[in-house]
Amino acid sequence: MSRLNPILNTDSYKLGHFLQYPPGVQAVSTYVTTRGSSVMPEIVFFGLQMFLKAYLAQAVTAADIEEAEEVAHLHGQPFDRQGWTHILTKHGGHMPVRIEALPEGMVVRRGIPLVQVTNTDPACFWLPGHLETALLRAVWYPSTVASSLRHIRRTLMPFLEKSCDDPETLMPTRLSEYGARGATSLEQAGLGGAANLLLFENTDTLAAVLHARRYYGAKMAGFSVPASEHTTMTAWGQEREAQAFAHMVDQFGDYPAYSVVSDSYDIHNAVSELWGKLLQARVRGKPGLLIVRPDSGDPIDTPVQVVAQLAYHFGTRLNGKGFKVLDDKVRVLQADGVSLRDITMILGRLEGMGFSAENISFGVGASQLQKVSRDTFSFTMKSTAIQDGDGRWRDMSRRPVTMHEKLPDLGRRAVIEEEGELTSIRLEELGGRVNHLSPVWENGTLLKDWTFEEVRQRARARHRLYG
Repeated sequence: MSRLNPILNTDSYKLGHFLQYPPGVQAVSTYVTTRGSSVMPEIVFFGLQMFLKAYLAQAVTAADIEEAEEVAHLHGQPFDRQGWTHILTKHGGHMPVRIEALPEGMVVRRGIPLVQVTNTDPACFWLPGHLETALLRAVWYPSTVASSLRHIRRTLMPFLEKSCDDPETLMPTRLSEYGARGATSLEQAGLGGAANLLLFENTDTLAAVLHARRYYGAKMAGFSVPASEHTTMTAWGQEREAQAFAHMVDQFGDYPAYSVVSDSYDIHNAVSELWGKLLQARVRGKPGLLIVRPDSGDPIDTPVQVVAQLAYHFGTRLNGKGFKVLDDKVRVLQADGVSLRDITMILGRLEGMGFSAENISFGVGASQLQKVSRDTFSFTMKSTAIQDGDGRWRDMSRRPVTMHEKLPDLGRRAVIEEEGELTSIRLEELGGRVNHLSPVWENGTLLKDWTFEEVRQRARARHRLYG
């Protein structure tokens, strides 16, 4: 992707905001949060560091100013050439802002400030507002994907706790992400895929592991297994399906695990006759785990039937909680078009039949990366304090007479811990307490570089009351 002009990474109308503030303004303070309230923590804060390293680290150049001025004038907007030239000459092109943020991966209730931005140069009081478009976009999307996946994780955990010996170890492998082809762009696949890797560790989205590697220093944040697709299976023809399956065993049976899509023609014949009889000895002769994929058919009945068929042919053992676990040579992956409701129904049926949840895992695709919006958790960025010419800060907020929603907390904010929960207070009320909104960026310099493992541990931490 070609370099994006940092000046133009905003909304068109913001180009004229430098002319709209009252005289004497020195600074504006604005913060990112979510509207509404929630009893339990549900928002996973994630993604700011990727934006800081990928975009805000880019210094404005003279060529950027020339391009932005031409685009603004042709587009019908004024342009602050003096202001941007000041940033170039005085700050080396780096935007003079201070950004404070919660530790990434932290899980908070709605309404808690996640990021707070203030300009550090009085000549650039308009800059926090200019950054709103890019900064809010950088935070809402990966945070929303991570928050949604945390909800899935919390929903699955009771099934694992009831029927698995080691639910905490198993949980990260219960969901595999295959959303790259359904994403709108390579960047979206990387951002959403990295968010997935906070909660689950199986992925076929290379952009996800590259984002975690590039922006959070993770040598390898996600794992994959050799896997077939319908193209490679149907290339053999129906009459040679057994040979196609045998070829997969021969090629990949020495890997820790390998996945074979088995529904190209008749999933039940493939499981009972080919895997269960003809090829069972071949599968057992290799050290790797065969993962059978029944992608088509009824999304609930078919995978349950496949588990039962494999249990009949390969056998089972009872785990420490009295549930049946398939022979260690086989497992099932349902990877096509399952919703969270489908997953819970599948696990519920298996549990009712005496099968452990560890017998099956699930795949998610574009739905997890695409069926979200800024309104999923009502992300917003609000300017709540302004510093006048005399150096004093005062509150700022809209107050329409027809407005019925809760107003944002005003003034410059701090986030503290009270009785084990994070809460927002005015900065001037902080005193000697710890402010969890700590500086992460100032005037082009990254002040805090989180590792992916640090972020992941926070996102996975279980709440003392809500799990």
